[in-house]
Amino acid sequence: MSQESLPSDAGPEHPDALPEYAERVLEVTELIPPGRVMTYGDVAEWLGEGGPRQVGRVMALYGGAVPWWRVVRADGVLLPGHELRALGHYRAEGTPLKEASRAAEGHVPRLDMRCARWDGGGYTEGHT
Repeated sequence: MSQESLPSDAGPEHPDALPEYAERVLEVTELIPPGRVMTYGDVAEWLGEGGPRQVGRVMALYGGAVPWWRVVRADGVLLPGHELRALGHYRAEGTPLKEASRAAEGHVPRLDMRCARWDGGGYTEGHT
């Protein structure tokens, strides 16, 4: 998949530059307080542009330098392939979790989205 999957203004001016949309997604990610999360769709809604898939693409390509574990799926399932790394961050930050049932694959907990989800409160000034 290429940068064509990002919103139209996302293309970089310089080949090495981070696309503008990606910069904006990463800026929102850095605003999320420890112990809280936003969904991919929440981030897109906050920006007023793109959607969950575009935010997910940005996080996959560029999210390693920001607290990526704070942008999550709406169902609270931990990012496949990164569950243990994310779980370590959630536990260290005190992010609300729902313990996994015995039937859950790998017994990995989910995020407690009702308690962990952050609405951006306190950071409404100047967001786009």
